[in-house]
Amino acid sequence: MKEYLYNYIKEIDKLLESDKKISTDVIERHLIKISFFQHERLIHLYVTLFYAIMFLLFSGLGLVHYIFFIISTILLIFLIFYIIHYFRLENGVQYLYKQYDKMIEKN
Repeated sequence: MKEYLYNYIKEIDKLLESDKKISTDVIERHLIKISFFQHERLIHLYVTLFYAIMFLLFSGLGLVHYIFFIISTILLIFLIFYIIHYFRLENGVQYLYKQYDKMIEKN
């Protein structure tokens, strides 16, 4: 998803750098893409929160038995990668908002 998002951002940046007027069809397509990426961002937020809650749960259970610390360590690794992925996705979607504003100005 990250590659797809950043390729789309590059495509729109090239369009914005050109001197051509941007059609309303392109702007509408951009809004549809933004809604798709917003949905993807929401799903990844849910998954990130799930891993965070599971990490906290198993960390607390680690006080009962040490085996839960192993599970919480694995969950922590997944959580770190999901936070990084969500951060990139969030920044990409916010950049799409800025591109939309530029497209409206250029229209």
